[in-house]
Amino acid sequence: MRWLIFCFTAGAGLLQMQATLPTFALLWWAPLVLLIGYYGLRPLPSTGYRGVLRWGGFGLIALATGFYYAAGRADLRLADRVDPHWTGLRTPATGLIEGLPQATAYGWRFVLRLTGDENGVLPERLQVTAATKWLSAVPKGGDCLHLDLRVRPSHASQNPGVADMEGWLFERGIRGFATAAGPVQRVDLCATSFRARIDALRQRLHDGMTQRLVDPEGRALPFAGVAIALAVGDQNAIPDAQWRLFRMTGVTHLMSISGLHITLLSGLMYALVYALWRRVTWLTLRLPAVKAAALAGLLLAVVYTLLSGFGIPAQRTLYMIAAMVSGVWLGLAHSPSRILAAALAAVILIDPWASLSAGFWLSFMAVAALFYAGAGRLRHPRWWQAWAMTQWVASLALLPLLLMLFHEFSLVSPFANAFAIPVISLLVVPLAMLSALLPYEVLALLTHGVIGAVMWGLEALADWPQPVWHVGEAGGGAMFLAAIGLIYVLLPGAFPRRFLGLVLLLPLLYPPNDRPGAGEWRVDTLDVGQGLAVVISTARHTLLFDAGPAYQGSDAGQRIIAPRLWAMGIRSLDGLIVSHSDSDHSGGAASIAAAFQPAWSLYGQPLAGSGQTRCAAGQTWQWDGVRFEVLHPPAHWAENAYFSANDRSCVVRVESPLGSLLLLADIERLGELELLEKRQDQLPSTALLVAHHGSRGASSERWVAAVRPSEAIISVGRGNSFGHPHSEVLGRYREVGSRIWRTDLGGAIRLDFTREGHFVRLWRDERRRYWHAV
Repeated sequence: MRWLIFCFTAGAGLLQMQATLPTFALLWWAPLVLLIGYYGLRPLPSTGYRGVLRWGGFGLIALATGFYYAAGRADLRLADRVDPHWTGLRTPATGLIEGLPQATAYGWRFVLRLTGDENGVLPERLQVTAATKWLSAVPKGGDCLHLDLRVRPSHASQNPGVADMEGWLFERGIRGFATAAGPVQRVDLCATSFRARIDALRQRLHDGMTQRLVDPEGRALPFAGVAIALAVGDQNAIPDAQWRLFRMTGVTHLMSISGLHITLLSGLMYALVYALWRRVTWLTLRLPAVKAAALAGLLLAVVYTLLSGFGIPAQRTLYMIAAMVSGVWLGLAHSPSRILAAALAAVILIDPWASLSAGFWLSFMAVAALFYAGAGRLRHPRWWQAWAMTQWVASLALLPLLLMLFHEFSLVSPFANAFAIPVISLLVVPLAMLSALLPYEVLALLTHGVIGAVMWGLEALADWPQPVWHVGEAGGGAMFLAAIGLIYVLLPGAFPRRFLGLVLLLPLLYPPNDRPGAGEWRVDTLDVGQGLAVVISTARHTLLFDAGPAYQGSDAGQRIIAPRLWAMGIRSLDGLIVSHSDSDHSGGAASIAAAFQPAWSLYGQPLAGSGQTRCAAGQTWQWDGVRFEVLHPPAHWAENAYFSANDRSCVVRVESPLGSLLLLADIERLGELELLEKRQDQLPSTALLVAHHGSRGASSERWVAAVRPSEAIISVGRGNSFGHPHSEVLGRYREVGSRIWRTDLGGAIRLDFTREGHFVRLWRDERRRYWHAV
């Protein structure tokens, strides 16, 4: 059975790697073919080579069953979408707020599960943003709302080495974005569901903790967000600075309601009930203490899972505990691998998209590694031996996955987890639950104080010289070798020279350098939405031109650019240019400067007193046979208020014998005229970044005719409110024979200048998945 569950899971995972779903006819015929195959294999014996054939055939059938089961579920979810004809139009809707709303700079954001759709054009779940002006009261979890919406399909940036947000939304059933287009009314038109009652309870507990975790001036205490996250699963109040600390020390998984917390809390309840129950004779005569304790542990796990919002990581743990408890009650001896297989089957049956979540792989891998490594290794371990083994096994087992998924690994995580896990799971989590359920301020303050002590220890570890190890992308071969090496290192029992397995991890830790060859160069235009970020790589140097926009509580530097640079194997920048002060170009500059320590920086409009160097026409440098020159703005434009910030943007020309590129940022007509008059001989280029995202205020006919690029690249956000890129601009470039490439349609765009010619690659084409918006 374990073999069949593994194959079924692999089949469901295989579907998530497909660019398109199987045809409708295949979905209908597949069950019949699989049924015939099953009955054809049943008569074969279970031993010998025929046994291998039998179980191999069953494995293929299970794999195909998982594949087509996931395909059928995916087909239904794809059908649940925004009607494309209603994109941007106003339509009334009624629904329940699912989960807890999140405050934004201009209002609130929440997931709305629709119960009424007058025009029948909306999916079941939408992520809704409502401006404060439309809200008569603060929205709460479980509220029933009636409102007019402007909807659009769920679409997100696509970049290599960065999490697939569209996949994340698809897994959670959020099939569109919407904006409130009028007053939001709280009504009683929705049939109250069990989920809505739980969300309303979570909201009340959340609000109570928020009121108690304040200082005398009424301001939130610094670690209040962590306490609330551990009590009711709402992580929105944890600031980005604290998330960075958790990531650097490898304890991110502890700062939410995770499987580890649920398991330990359930274990504490089991131990408490078992110790008390066995002391009362008449109770043990009616029900054995072990059964009562197991049931109590399961009930607490259910309660805590519901309080967490019934997230996927919590579900996985709940299914594992349920499998163990069922074994106790039915008198079955469940081996660890059977428990893991049962949980795996339950997760995939309920959520065939679970494999899209990094948490799915990390949690199951950690548990499997502990089961595998612990078998027979320590006969009668002392508590500290078992704890030490748990730490090094989990850290080592998760290393390849963490490097593959996030391209980083915290070198201090074994030490951080060694003290943070027992304190958070065994002390903070019970205190957080009690402080949420009981209205005593002293409990909330005690919880906050213990969290503060943990944070002090984490900050001390984060101050180590190099707490995080970053690596570039490694191929499938490196992952395969790392898996073989880990299996060897973690072999249970005494086994000689197991340390030699670590050698097989070296290709993963030190992947080959994927940089251009000598004299060649590469341009990566990242998909940062309505903004700009361009990475230019030569054989030994890297330049970042612009750093993308700022977001609510974060920026493109943290979310997109830094992960992409780490995936490229880049740990420091040779240069950073911030073309001008607009936030869609400079929003991530501070984050990038802190993370990558550029050797030098140029700014179109330096901050007063900052010591930043201004970019000015005439600045030049050469890297590996590639020449860079700042063409604009002239020095006398710098402080002249007559010229807009856009027209004073840095313009850079990059050229080599293999081709040339113009980086224009946001210059408009005046900037173009200045360049046409002073630099016309340097304007013709192989490629250019179209000025101001394709705005009608730039790219005049004279300009386009002077540059005549073969490739015109536009960095633009999908469905942006500015109407970029304008149809007239697109038409001008097409008239001169330019091929147009857009980040909103193609995701990140790579342009390689090689000795064989220049080549353009789109990330959406190379890594398309069936759920991606077209």
